[in-house]
Amino acid sequence: MLPRLPPLNAVRAFSAAARHQSFTRAALELYVTHSAISRQIKALEAHLGVDLFERKTRQVLLTAAGHQFHAQVGPALAQIGAAAELLRGATPLRAVRVNVRPSFAVRWLIPRLPGFVAKHPDIEPQVMTSTLPPDKAVDEFDLAIRRGAKGWPTGMQIHPFLEDEVLVVGSPALFASRPVTGPQSLAAHVLLLSKSRSKDWENWKKQVNAPGLKPANCLQFDHLHFVLQAAVDGLGFALAPVSLVTQDIASGRLVCPLPELRMALSCHYFGLARNAAPETQEFVQWLMDELQATPRVKRLPDPVEHSRR
Repeated sequence: MLPRLPPLNAVRAFSAAARHQSFTRAALELYVTHSAISRQIKALEAHLGVDLFERKTRQVLLTAAGHQFHAQVGPALAQIGAAAELLRGATPLRAVRVNVRPSFAVRWLIPRLPGFVAKHPDIEPQVMTSTLPPDKAVDEFDLAIRRGAKGWPTGMQIHPFLEDEVLVVGSPALFASRPVTGPQSLAAHVLLLSKSRSKDWENWKKQVNAPGLKPANCLQFDHLHFVLQAAVDGLGFALAPVSLVTQDIASGRLVCPLPELRMALSCHYFGLARNAAPETQEFVQWLMDELQATPRVKRLPDPVEHSRR
């Protein structure tokens, strides 16, 4: 028995609003009114029993549930559209199988995928998430993206893709209540960390010449994705890879009080399978274009000065 489907027009409205972080821009894309988008999303939230957006005076932000839902329905809607094109006699879809870690998929790749689908409607990106290194992959792939030059299949050519760093991030409300103007300011805050990156704070403190910094408390989570969600929810400050928080910073969900105090991480590489389909090169070119278009995180204005403007 098929699971009960939500109202699909409402899902389409939600997907557009989630991509734009705006009901107004979603309305323009779908040629409907702002109120129509709002009604559709309210109906969807009622159907699901959760809030998908946090409504603010001049903007809307995805909740944790909204991020989770968008990560699934965005590619699903793209696949439905591609299937319809195929039945209408369009050129048969070509597929690119992309193997990435779950956190990179949710926070870097999937939010950008609608742009690739719009530009290449004849290519279907199939995102395969795994925590295994590429040389241990269970399923075949055309393209893999991983941090570091180890764990790749013998003989596979790998190429540098994304130079990454970690920086301090937290919620705007937490920053406004207790501003962070330097490393020592973090002594008044809770520091968030994940088991997979448990040494980041100690290494960062040494790099910024604050090895004796003692925070108010520390909270540890199993995975980095949970750490970042805890930061969004105002539980404390986290050290996060720039690649995974660019969207959150751009949308205002997170702020970076010390953008100049960064710590370099191992570079991300991509590798192509020997039997990779030709369209994989088109996907790689799109990846590089997206990388060039990603803005660098800038210094956050002092909250006292900002409030006086």
